[in-house]
Amino acid sequence: MRVGAKLSLAVLALVLSASAWAKKVDLDYHVRFLPQSDQAEVRLTLAEGSALRSLDFDLGKGGDYSDFKADGQWQAAAVEAGGQRGIWRPASGKASLSYRVRLSHSIKQGSYDSRSTAHWALLRGEALVPPARLDQQDGIELVSRLDFELPAGWKSIETAWPRIGKNRFRIDNPSRLFDRPAGWMLAGNLGSRRTRLGQTEVSVVSPLGQGMRRMDILTLLTFVWPQVQAVFPRQPGKLLIVGAADPMWRGSLAGRDSLFLHSRLPLVSESGSSPLLRELVQSLARINDSQRSDWISEGLAEYYGIELLRRAGGISDERYEVLHKRLVRDSHQVSSLRGEQVDSAVVARAVLLLQELDREIRLKTRNKRSLDDVLQAVMRLESVSTAEFVQLSESVLGESSRVLDSSLLH
Repeated sequence: MRVGAKLSLAVLALVLSASAWAKKVDLDYHVRFLPQSDQAEVRLTLAEGSALRSLDFDLGKGGDYSDFKADGQWQAAAVEAGGQRGIWRPASGKASLSYRVRLSHSIKQGSYDSRSTAHWALLRGEALVPPARLDQQDGIELVSRLDFELPAGWKSIETAWPRIGKNRFRIDNPSRLFDRPAGWMLAGNLGSRRTRLGQTEVSVVSPLGQGMRRMDILTLLTFVWPQVQAVFPRQPGKLLIVGAADPMWRGSLAGRDSLFLHSRLPLVSESGSSPLLRELVQSLARINDSQRSDWISEGLAEYYGIELLRRAGGISDERYEVLHKRLVRDSHQVSSLRGEQVDSAVVARAVLLLQELDREIRLKTRNKRSLDDVLQAVMRLESVSTAEFVQLSESVLGESSRVLDSSLLH
C-alpha cells in the first residue's frame, strides 16, 4: 500500500474514532404556536449547559425576536448597520433559553413569504432559530430534536426532517456543528398527498381550501423522477412540498429538502419552464455561489428545470426550439452574467450559455460526458465562483472551453 493511502486511512480512522468517542449532549427545541399574537414561543434546552461556552445569535434588523429569558447569561447588543446580536452563555447543568418570534413576514404590500393565521402557519424553520456562532467544549456532539405544541384544533405539523413522534422530529445536519431547524414547515388543518419515488418519501401539503393541486404535483414528479435519479447522485430520504394561495407570495422558493409553490402557479408555464422543477433542482443541488456568481446556481436551476422535463419526453423538439428562441429574445441585451443578484434576462442568458457548454462537452468527449458531470462536481464544493466553475468545466472537457472564454463571465 502506498504511503499516501496509508496516511489517508489513518486520518479517516482518527475522524471516525473521534466521532465515536465524542460526548453526546441533547439539544431540544420546543415550539409553541401562538396564532392570536402572530408569534411562536421557542425554547432551547441543553441537557448540560457547560458543554457550550456560548451561542452568539444574529437577530437581524426587523425586531422579530423578543422576550428573551435565559438560564445563565444573556447579553444583547446592537451592531453596525442597525442589526442586533444576542449572546447566550448557558448555566451549568440543564439550561434553557426561551424567546418569542414573529411569524408573518410581508415582502411587499399584502404579500407574504411567511404567514400565521388562526388555522395554520407556513414558514421556514430558519426563522424559528436565528443563525448563531457556536463556541463549544472539545469532544462534544450535540444531538438535536424539534418538537411542536399545536393550538387547540390544529391537527398536524409537517417538516422535511425525519419524524420520531407525533409532533417530534430529529434534526441532523452533518455539515454544521449547530443543528437548527431548516427548510419549509407547515402546521394546522392540512390536506396532504404522499408517495415514494425511489428512496424518497414525497409529501405535498397545504392548508385546507387553498386550491393546491397536490395530485398534479405528484404526477409530474413521478413522470420526471427517473431523470432526477440519473442527474443527482443524492436524493433526500424525505422531500416536502408546501403551498398556499393569496396572500402568500405568488412565486416558488426552495429550502432544505423542501420547497414552497404558490397554489396558483402553473406546474409548467406557457414558456415551457417549470417553477416546480426549478426549485426541486435548487433544493437537491444546494449550490452556494461566491464572488458575484449567482448566475451559476440560478442558471443551472432553470437549465435543469427545462432539461429534466425534456429528457422525460415532456417537451417536443419543436416546443424546445420555441423555448430556445424565447430565451434568445429575452436575453439579447445582457452583456454580463456577473452580479450579486440576477434578473430573469440574466438567467435566460445563463441557460443559453449552459446549453452551449453541454453541446461542447458532448462533442469533444464523444458523448461520454456532459454538463451533468460539471453539476455533480460543483455540488461537491462548499461554494463555487465563476473561475472555479470554468476550471471544473475544463477539467470535464479535457481542454480549454471556447464557450466559457466569453466576455459574459468577465
